[in-house]
Amino acid sequence: MSNSHSPFLIRALKKIFNQRERKVYFRKKIQQKELDRIAKLPRYTKLETAILGANFIVPDSASFVFMFKEIFFEHIYKFNADKNKPFIIDCGANIGLSVIYFKQLYPEATVIAFEPDDQIFDILSKNISSFKFNDVQLINKGLWNKEGKLSFKREGADAGQINFKNEASDYSIEVTKLSFYLKQKVDFLKIDIEGAEVTVLEECKAELSNVKYIFIEYHSFIKQEQHLDKVFSILKSSGFRTYVDCPGLHSKNPFMHINTYNGMDMQLNIFGIRE
Repeated sequence: MSNSHSPFLIRALKKIFNQRERKVYFRKKIQQKELDRIAKLPRYTKLETAILGANFIVPDSASFVFMFKEIFFEHIYKFNADKNKPFIIDCGANIGLSVIYFKQLYPEATVIAFEPDDQIFDILSKNISSFKFNDVQLINKGLWNKEGKLSFKREGADAGQINFKNEASDYSIEVTKLSFYLKQKVDFLKIDIEGAEVTVLEECKAELSNVKYIFIEYHSFIKQEQHLDKVFSILKSSGFRTYVDCPGLHSKNPFMHINTYNGMDMQLNIFGIRE
């Protein structure tokens, strides 16, 4: 194309770009309005929303609003795949927001998603079914360093966890090893499993060389030994360069006051990129 045509091309591209920007702007504005509505509802009250274009079940307003903003507004799971059909493993899929985000980002991706709580898993299954995705496998199991059953403490939303403190509980979950699923190349591995992350990373560290991108939500529990050093050691030995963000539970003046939530005193997002 000659230089005389370049101004027309530039104007056309600007028009297309502006149209896309407007579309994104108005979609986000509509979604924010719906989030504002949901945020006013009582916690742990089941509701339904079409915020993503299909029927979506929500068991808890507060956790949903936080997760939605992190995933769809802040794009914490966005990554560049070198193929149209990346392989993604989602450990701790909860009600399905992350699975939906991955499939919107890469519609032809293969996704394996784990969720141990059978009540949350039922919601996850219904939510994913609403979107009629292909190549999504949902597994109603938790992850640990062995196969079997473990006592589990339900929370009703996104903070259910293996019963580390051996508190009274009449509910147990099936657990399996993550290493079984890392025998092939994995483009993105998400681990958000409410305190089980160190045990699981130690179990599968020999297979982490097959993973290109890894996201870990690290949890530190009140008056329990911290294992952040183990996480970084495993990631470093596996060839990852790490980056850390603290968007949720954190303390701005920890010498004066430590903020806590659901038995935790710190929560970090750790991003691993293969060098």
